[in-house]
Amino acid sequence: MTHNGVDIDQFLLLAIYPTVAFFVVGYVGKKLALSDFLKYGLQSLTSFAFSISYFILVPNGNAQGIAVVLLLFGILLLVIARKHKLESEISKPQV
Repeated sequence: MTHNGVDIDQFLLLAIYPTVAFFVVGYVGKKLALSDFLKYGLQSLTSFAFSISYFILVPNGNAQGIAVVLLLFGILLLVIARKHKLESEISKPQV
């Protein structure tokens, strides 16, 4: 089995940090009664921040796989946020 420089414990931590951040953003957004659009947008920014930091800060490309997954997840969250924004505009009564 090849070794790429990231141990299993380090890889688990690299996966747990963004997960905790997503849950914290969701929890704080729920407590502050933020709209779904804003919650998903903040989670998307968090995902992009972790993805970029993993590309830059983890040496020798050892976290590129998880960085790509976080980038795709951030794009997915942006699509969901846009969907919620459009649904909220449609459901508003027009004056």
